Amino acid sequence: MEISQSFYAVWTPRIRGILRIVTGCLFLQHGMAKLFGVPHVAMFDGLQLFSLMGLAGVLELVGGLLLIIGLFTRPTAFVLSGFMAVAYFMAHAPKGPLPILNKGELAVVYCFVFLYLAVAGAGAFSIDAGRGKA
Repeated sequence: MEISQSFYAVWTPRIRGILRIVTGCLFLQHGMAKLFGVPHVAMFDGLQLFSLMGLAGVLELVGGLLLIIGLFTRPTAFVLSGFMAVAYFMAHAPKGPLPILNKGELAVVYCFVFLYLAVAGAGAFSIDAGRGKA
């Protein structure tokens, strides 16, 4: 059974919107843990706002919120993609050549999901779509 092109035309922006929202919610949790201690992650205790990890928390919090609501999705996702690439090469790559061994898989996945959203746009369920910028 062949699925019609109209099926894909209808569902592609919807699924992209869901991907953006879910990814934004997951990314937001990293910023919340770093900046507000919720959920509590012991390694973030005593985190200084004016440090690399503090900056990471701000990017995760603000970027996650912007992605969830779908506002300025393309530039936000582009910045976050670069941020995740830098995070991978600073924190994970020195520990080994493969992401499965250096625990960098999540950074790589975030990097490429954000890169996809930077190119593809916000999709449905976004402020950008309402502004004709999705």
